[in-house]
Order: sequence, then structure tokens, then C-alpha cells
Amino acid sequence: MPYICLKIGEFSMFKSVHFHPLAALVAAFFWSLIATTAYAAPSAELIPKWQAHNPASQTVIDHSPLDNFLKTYRYVGEDGIARIRYNRVHQSDQTTLNAYVTTLEGVRVSDLNRNEQFAYWVNLYNAGTLKIILDHYPVQSIRDINISPGFFSSGPWGKTFLKVEGSELSLDNIEHGILRPIWQDPRTHYVVNCASLGCPDIPQKALTAANAEDMKEAAARSFINHRRGVRISDQGDVYASSIYDWFGSDFGKNDAEILGHIRLFANPKLLDKLSGKTDIEGFSYDWDLNGDPDPNG
Repeated sequence: MPYICLKIGEFSMFKSVHFHPLAALVAAFFWSLIATTAYAAPSAELIPKWQAHNPASQTVIDHSPLDNFLKTYRYVGEDGIARIRYNRVHQSDQTTLNAYVTTLEGVRVSDLNRNEQFAYWVNLYNAGTLKIILDHYPVQSIRDINISPGFFSSGPWGKTFLKVEGSELSLDNIEHGILRPIWQDPRTHYVVNCASLGCPDIPQKALTAANAEDMKEAAARSFINHRRGVRISDQGDVYASSIYDWFGSDFGKNDAEILGHIRLFANPKLLDKLSGKTDIEGFSYDWDLNGDPDPNG
């Protein structure tokens, strides 16, 4: 999820600087490139290998290590956002989490049925994100973990650090090459977590084939009815999370269709405020780490 919302006005400090014409041209090119790419999210492009599945499979993956970790360190703050007490994670629990990730890497996921696969990939994504944060903690934001390849890259999402069935994978591969294109379910965005306050909450427990549907529904309702998901200004304008901008096509073809998706999960109060609305005035996102704001835990 390596997307940075930049405001060109933030660079106004350079207006009084005089460049050589060629240098100015080069600088303008790079700034335009950044401005063009900063708002773009990776498209959902299927990695064909991961289409394989076994509808008859009865195999059930044990996700209890992730369950136990979340039960121990996840909590909901006064702001209504789920957080992780990274600052209190015991070394033994971090080792157990790492072992869980390694165990998932050893699963022959192509032999699983589709429902089991969905839970597998979401849990691997979320556990992998937790692992990255803990491996680099303390950090103020996941974007500070600049381990992705590429000059303009930010964050860890492009780094290949997982290996499943002989294929090296990054978090981007899982989200944009597997989850989004195979399931084509916008609710997926509500259960994959990027360790940021602006992101939908990290699930309170690991997904399973049995609970995934209920958890996607609950996660969608929780996020949309929190002000970081959708809010209405005093003037009646609609503002929404940047996920509806970055991944707009997953939710609808335009603002009106995105708002139609949002209405499906809005509580009565929000639904009333959305009555007659067809446009989203703006988008925002908080990249601060979803950690414990109290350094002493």
C-alpha cells in the first residue's frame, strides 16, 4: 500500500530559487513525475499461478498463533481505532509470530479450497505486516521502513520477504496480485491492515474459512461508521478515506457508486446524512503507526 498524498503547495518554499533552464526542466520533470505517481495505487493484476485451488479440499490451516498474538496485544483506543502494543511485545511472542509466518510459507496453498485460501492470504498479509513493524520498531510510520526497491518507492510493500511454493512474494503481490483480482470483493480492503491509524482496523482475530464472511461485514461497518472512513462536514460535504480514492474502481465507477457501496454499511445516522449525496468532496488518510501512543504501554 505505498501511496503518499502530496500537496504541491508544500514545495512552495522553492519558488524564489533560480535554476539554470536545463536544471529547472529536469527538476520540473521529476516533480511532475512525483505528483503524477503519488496518488496512484497499484492496479489489481492477477498473478496467474495463484488461481490454482482445490474445491474438494477439506484442509484447515491453524491460525491460532495469530489469534493469540492479537488477543494479547490488540486493543481499541479511546479514538475507536484498533491498535497494537508493539512496545510491549515479548521476544518469545515475536518469535512465535515469526514461526507462524514461516509455517504459512510452508503451506501448499494451491491445494486449498477458495475460502481457506482467502483466510490464508489475509492472515499472511497481516502477520507479515506485524513482522515487518516489529523487525524495525520503533518507527513513527510504516512508510519510514523504506525497504522496497525503486527510487520513488516508500515503505515495505514492494519488498519480497515471503516465499510460498517456491515463489518470492511481497505484501503488494498478496494484495494486488492475489486478493483483489481473484476475489474481486471490495470488503477485502477492510480486513487487510497496513499498520496505520487511517487504515481499517486490524481484525480482532485471525480470519478462517468459517468466519471470513462475518468478519468482512463487521469490518466494513466498523470502518465506514468511524470518522476516518466517512465524515460529513458542517456544510454537508462528504469526506472519505483515501482508500476510496486509491482503490476507487474496486468500490464503484464514480463517486455516486462509491457512496452506494458506503450506504450498504452505514448506520442509520450516517445513512440519513448521506441522503441525496452523489459527490465526495475530498479524501484523507493518517499514516501514523497504529501503535500504543503511551510509550510506557
